Formats: sequence, structure tokens, C-alpha cells
Amino acid sequence: MDRVFFHGNNKSPEEIRLALKSGVGRFVVDNIYELELLDYLSGENQLQARVIMRLTPGIEAHTHEYIKTGQIDSKFGMVIENGQAMAAIKRSLEMENIVLKGLHCHIGSQIFELDSYNHCASVMMDFCADVYNQTGWMARELDLGGGLGIYYAEGDRPPRVREYADNIIRIIDEKARLSGMATPRVIVEPGRSVCGPAGTTLYTVGAIKEIPGIRTYVAVDGGMGDNPRPALYQARYEACLANKITQDPVQLVSVAGKCCESGDMLIWDIKLPYVEAGDILAVSCTGAYNYAMSMNYNRLPRPAMALVDDGVADLILERETYEDIIGRDRIPERLAKRGGQLKNIASAG
Repeated sequence: MDRVFFHGNNKSPEEIRLALKSGVGRFVVDNIYELELLDYLSGENQLQARVIMRLTPGIEAHTHEYIKTGQIDSKFGMVIENGQAMAAIKRSLEMENIVLKGLHCHIGSQIFELDSYNHCASVMMDFCADVYNQTGWMARELDLGGGLGIYYAEGDRPPRVREYADNIIRIIDEKARLSGMATPRVIVEPGRSVCGPAGTTLYTVGAIKEIPGIRTYVAVDGGMGDNPRPALYQARYEACLANKITQDPVQLVSVAGKCCESGDMLIWDIKLPYVEAGDILAVSCTGAYNYAMSMNYNRLPRPAMALVDDGVADLILERETYEDIIGRDRIPERLAKRGGQLKNIASAG
């Protein structure tokens, strides 16, 4: 547990107590309220919380509006520019139950432009120097978050990890040298770039509807329930027909989900081999932000998950059933009785 970083912009007292009891490695503190609450609860449990402070560096990353997080107007972090971040750090250094280990920021997700990361590293190191000069406290850890983009569809050009690392380390080393500080331990959160390409979602084709001269819709047995990203972010994906992988693409179609929303579209305008009911559509790069964001909209069960390793497949997540979905439903006895009365009235009518 000492390798776990506990994020969140509104951690509940119950969650914080559990994290303290479990020995979480770092609390990524998002705001002053949380800092005060964490100090109180740590004292209550006679513990010290190891903290890195989440800051807002004021950087507009080149990505979708909904997944920008580093700009000043953000629900995440404490703003550097208006003095909020400095005040929070000074307050934390006064607290008996808080051990401030470093600083954190995260400027967004699915980012391809390394200039955004370079600017971020520079801003954060300049702020580290300001804190050092004002307080004498030196950041031993600098967490620059995640967000490194991956390839989803034609046109995506993700940077190489080594190029990203070389750039930010060069800037951090230089800034540390100029300010007289030790180079902090640099932490990144590579989530999507690690697990995104590892996942593939398999759908079974069902209904096919052609609107002559307009579009052919191919409906599958899933959709925004298991992958809300196209509806939320206009995310783009590539796919193939797994059972016709050697056949040439000859038909332009759009892949629709089965939810009762016009926006439940997985892929607009993709060329595939001739599509028939029962075909298996394989959508690539679904290992990140798919199952984690999935839901039971329209009370649709979520799919199973298998791990394939060296030609062997193992079930690692069971398929949901309708029984799973309704298993926690409860009908109060008084309403159940009233329902019977209403049924009798309806029958008599």
C-alpha cells in the first residue's frame, strides 16, 4: 500500500480513515478543506499522512475540453497564479500530522504535444524554487501526472515515451541547478499509455439497417454502456471484423450501440468487409477508460473480461447477469400490497 497514491477532489472522511488505516503511500491533496480534514483525521488516529499537493499550473493542454485539468478554471488542484497554492503549502508545513513530500499536477489526457509537458515542467520547477526561497522547504518529489496520448485511429501521432522523458528531465535538472535545489524524484502516471493498447473489445453484430443514399447502421450488442467515450468526448476508434480479418474492406458503415440514445454511436463511417449478423467486431485500444467508466444504462449487463497471455485465455471478470443488476432492488412491503390492490382494480375495470 505504500506504493498507492490516493487521488480525488472530494475524499470523504470514511475514505480517508480507510486510507490511513491501510497505510496509503501518498495522499494527493486537492484543496484546503481536504488538507484540514486530513490533518484532523490523522491526529485522531495518531498517524502522520504523507502528502503531495495537487496544484493547478495554469496550462491549457491541446486536448478535449472535458479532459483538460491544468487550466486555472478547473475543479482540480490549488492555483499557483493567485497565491492559493503557496498558502496551502505554508499551512501544511505548520501541521503536526502532515508530512509534505512533494508537489503534483496533471494537465489533461490524451495529449500529443510535448510542448505542453515541457511548459508544465518549467512552471512547476519555477514554483518549487519560489517555495524554497520563501519557506526553506524543498520538494523531494515532483509528480507531473499522466495524459500521454496513444494511437486510437488514423491521424493520431503519440510521442515516444523516451522523447517525453528526456524532455522533462532535461528541464527539471536545469531548473534545479539554477535554483540551487536538489533534483526531485520525478513521478509520472502513465496509465492509458500502458493499458489502453492492451485492450480489445469484441462485439457481436446484430441488426443492420440501410438508409439508401444516406448511411448503413450496424448495431452491436454493446455501446455507450461499456464505452461512453465516443458520446462524451467524440473519441475515435478503429475496428475490424475478427472473423473476416483476411477479407478486404468493401462496405462503409457506422457502428451503433443498443442503448436508447441517438448519441450511442461507437464508430462513424468505417470501411469493413461485407457485414452480416453474427460477425464479431473487434474494437482496438479499449484497455483504458472503458470498463472503468462503464455503466448499466438501460439496465444492460456489462461484458466479461478475459486476459490473453502467451496464447492462453483466462476469465478475469465475469459477465454480469440481469440477476446481478436487480439483485439489490427492494420493493417496500406496503407498496407491494398496494400494487396488488391496483392490479385488482385494473382487472375489474
